[in-house]
Amino acid sequence: MTMIENLSSILGPAVEMRLSVLVFAIGLVSGAAYAQKALPPPVTVSPMAKRVEALLKQMTLDEKVGQMVQPVKDISPDDIKNFFIGSVLSGGGGSIGNLPSDWADSYDRFQQAALSTRLKIPIIYGLDAVHGHNNVRGAVLFPHHIGLGAARDPELMFRLGKVVAEEVITTGPTWTFAPCLAVPRDERWGRTFEGFGEDPELGRLLVGNYIKGMQTPDFNGRHLVACLKHWVADGGTKDGKNAGDSILTDKELENIHIAPYVPGIRAGAWTVMVSYNSINGVPCHVNKKLITDVLKGRLGFKGIVVSDWLGIGGRYVDAINAGIDMAMEPTTWRQFIAAVKDGVEKKQIPMSRIDDAVRRILTVKFESGLMDHPLADRELINKNTFGSAEHRAVAREAVRKSLVLLKNDKNVLPLSKTAKIFVAGKCAHDIGRQCGGWSISWEGMIGGITEGTTILEGIRLVAPKAKVDYDEQGTGAADHDVAIVVLGENPYAEAGGDRTDLHLDDGDRNVLQTVLKTGVPTVVVLVSGRPMIITDEIKQCQGFVAAWLPGTEGNGVADVLFGDYDFTGRLPHTWPASMQQIPINKGDANYKPLFPYGFGGTYQKRKTPGDIAPNSVRKRD
Repeated sequence: MTMIENLSSILGPAVEMRLSVLVFAIGLVSGAAYAQKALPPPVTVSPMAKRVEALLKQMTLDEKVGQMVQPVKDISPDDIKNFFIGSVLSGGGGSIGNLPSDWADSYDRFQQAALSTRLKIPIIYGLDAVHGHNNVRGAVLFPHHIGLGAARDPELMFRLGKVVAEEVITTGPTWTFAPCLAVPRDERWGRTFEGFGEDPELGRLLVGNYIKGMQTPDFNGRHLVACLKHWVADGGTKDGKNAGDSILTDKELENIHIAPYVPGIRAGAWTVMVSYNSINGVPCHVNKKLITDVLKGRLGFKGIVVSDWLGIGGRYVDAINAGIDMAMEPTTWRQFIAAVKDGVEKKQIPMSRIDDAVRRILTVKFESGLMDHPLADRELINKNTFGSAEHRAVAREAVRKSLVLLKNDKNVLPLSKTAKIFVAGKCAHDIGRQCGGWSISWEGMIGGITEGTTILEGIRLVAPKAKVDYDEQGTGAADHDVAIVVLGENPYAEAGGDRTDLHLDDGDRNVLQTVLKTGVPTVVVLVSGRPMIITDEIKQCQGFVAAWLPGTEGNGVADVLFGDYDFTGRLPHTWPASMQQIPINKGDANYKPLFPYGFGGTYQKRKTPGDIAPNSVRKRD
């Protein structure tokens, strides 16, 4: 008996679970060299092991296979009972209500169905809270990962993780499919904004604290379960094609794409999601070498490996044998159950593989507190911290730290708070555009999709004595002291964001030219999920700021434009000068970008913008 098992036998299940979480979350590696040698197993001692084994021994094949499937939320309570379903999810935009109480009510209905089964094993409910609890109106949405990569602040990541945990658990569910550890190597990819940046050091720097922030807080015995995704090399596909083929050497796969997972696993992440892409022609969902040998074996991952939405593609036996433990089969879950049971009966799937998968699922349910606290916590709803000012302040800080100053000719910035200011552009007063994809709906939407502060509103709040005029199309800029033109992309997600042309659209260029013709000093604020081709435009304006996809707290942009805070963000991606340069990444031969990786100006003078090491951390504000 280990010391922890000894203590747990004396102190009981409640303390037992907390001891487990403490042990499971210990340590964050620095990302030292590990490419060619096996890692020692992470500390994953589970004081719940005896409870898991006792429950596993009671389970029939039907009950075990039911635990291994994850339908979408449209499933009926009767289906949960009859098929012993172990998990349910809301896909991107899959709302189960507008208010936290609506979510909690719906969640509890699912949970009560699971608790009415013979063994009373609760479901684990999953969703994509990728930059806040983004399916729920009124949640705080912070910058997408690309902006957090620009901020490079591990301590901030811990606090952001805590906000995510509290807002998700307040609504009932206990599993988020985040963070994304993709290392995007081609900005044409529609998921570029979901990764921290082109260098794996950014993920290695930030992921450990983020996982700890999400999984460590104890909400009356319940913990949020995080998910590292997408395993692996989703950011390395040829031509930036979503779910394409990543053609990589073993060294590239290890040093670039696997690298960020190591500190995530060490920090105790409970789940990993497999990727849609292939690697050198082999689909990740059936790649036993990468799932079983590398992830579970060499890297020592002990949690749940879950497939992506329909990612198995009907190859159920191959996927389970490759090491997938839970299948995200939103509408085809019955086919999965039938195929896996048939595979076991025909001895195509060893019973030991089924038991391993279910053991992992049950362990996470025990370790996270779900088994002992399956229902939504109404106390959290009554606390009214969901979407609170305190949470918004953390997101606002993240926005400030994510901004990157690309140009500040003749010190046009910071702006005077008593100036006559003209604001233009489609992204200036549109909360949907500044949130981007994965915001209320899967691909995001333009307009007032949720509560928050637009960039225009932020300007007026931060500088109440300034005279601020606004015209989206740019008409009326003359006779102002300065113009702020907020341009950028419309929301998108996944393959819908794959592009062959990253120039500003005609509408944006026309608005900018309308303003520039007046001769008023002009600052462009670019709202985008990746670097855009701005070589001509940046020459014409006096100031240029990359704001990425800042989320709901647009006042964070204004905080820095008016000089209440300095710029601290640095480019998480090399900024290409032309489409012909893409893909371009630091270390490439003939590296001549518009701006190098790590570039970022400040109001304080320093020798070279971007002269700080890419993985260093600035002193906090």
